[in-house]
Amino acid sequence: MALGIVGLPIPDEILLTYIGYNVFQGSLHFLLSLLSACAGASTGITVSYFIGNKLGLPFLRKVGPKLHITDKRIERTNGLFQTFGPYLLLVGYFIPGVRHLTAYMAGMSGMEFRRFAPFAYCGAFIWSITFLLLGFGLGEKWYLVKAYIHRYGLYVFSLLALIVITVLVISKWKQIRQTRDRTD
Repeated sequence: MALGIVGLPIPDEILLTYIGYNVFQGSLHFLLSLLSACAGASTGITVSYFIGNKLGLPFLRKVGPKLHITDKRIERTNGLFQTFGPYLLLVGYFIPGVRHLTAYMAGMSGMEFRRFAPFAYCGAFIWSITFLLLGFGLGEKWYLVKAYIHRYGLYVFSLLALIVITVLVISKWKQIRQTRDRTD
């Protein structure tokens, strides 16, 4: 789990679903499986955070200009991540690719670990229990998760992105409105 979260090509959702299937069969204990999954996901996201924190920004500033990534873009992304990053840490687990980048971005943006940890670890728990229960609930048909991820993954990603964007827009709108109310 930890290596998959860091970014290696390991099919985490399918692995967790298979573990849930083994719990269904009685081969594995649910609580121990959940604790192991959470520990792996938490370890992976923590390692990613510290890599982003220690190496990410200097590396990005060195290589960024070659990729047309300016300091202004880096600062703007950091600001956005400071505002909305915690929510991405929660939801990002469910979006392949995003789950691998959120912790690096949190570290690069200078998000304090004490702010990062609760969102990241709650996300790890929610993600782990979701796929374990999915495998348990599907039982003998646990393998369908792979087919559905490939078939509907883009739609689910789009829906989650729409939800995140909506929440971000509403949050920003409320912030602007509160600022206007204070100045009036």
